[in-house]
Amino acid sequence: MRKCLVFTILVLTLVLNSCVSSKKFLYLQDMQPGEPYPVEIEHEAVIMKDDRLRITVSNKNPELALPFNIHGGSFRVGVDGSISTVSDVSPVVEEGYRVDVDGNIDFPILGKLHLEGLSVNEAIDMIATRIQEGNYMKDPLVAIEFLNFRYTVIGAVSNVGTFSIEGDRVTLFEALARAGGLTQRSKVDRVAVIREVGDNREMFVADLRTKDVFNSPCYYLQQNDIVYVEPKYLKKDVEDRLWQIGTVALSAITAVCSIIWAVTALQK
Repeated sequence: MRKCLVFTILVLTLVLNSCVSSKKFLYLQDMQPGEPYPVEIEHEAVIMKDDRLRITVSNKNPELALPFNIHGGSFRVGVDGSISTVSDVSPVVEEGYRVDVDGNIDFPILGKLHLEGLSVNEAIDMIATRIQEGNYMKDPLVAIEFLNFRYTVIGAVSNVGTFSIEGDRVTLFEALARAGGLTQRSKVDRVAVIREVGDNREMFVADLRTKDVFNSPCYYLQQNDIVYVEPKYLKKDVEDRLWQIGTVALSAITAVCSIIWAVTALQK
């Protein structure tokens, strides 16, 4: 009877240890304390189709910049040359400029501008140059901000989904943290980022165990990136079946031991 009990305890311990592992991952194993590592400060997001942008133009003479800051409305020029907005033209105006399927926006005064594929600074330079070349004002200050920067995280993470952020600077680690982090089934060395590049999609694979991830083209996410964390198992059912088999085996052993105990008790 004691042998059955000891055997049952051993089986239970093995099953629990194999199926309930601690959630620990070794990130950046080759980084050394106190050693400096360069940081890419000049990272910029690239403007893509369906992006929504807030574009503002300013100048030391605000009245000159006003026509460039009216989106979906209109303005009025007074007899004295002053410029004012007409607030009752459109009761509902969608904020920002949406990049259409051709990669263009309709910008006040300047008309259609092709922004797809440009970085934020490149788009700023282009708009400022167009304003100066049209003799609308000198030294315009242009600012561009993303209103709908988003990415998607799928695979072996705690919370899959599409996430939106303010601004345009998010790292791969930040994206995974927002998704609840990795799970026991995650492959730390197989984190893929699928990105739209022109008319194609490209996949980059990052290994979170090494500092080389900081130099990966997918360390900083771009608009509409898809982060896919590859699972260790092709199907979650494999892990579930192991648990079920262990549970059934334990139940069977317990039942056998109970029968042996009952028979032994009756014989006494």
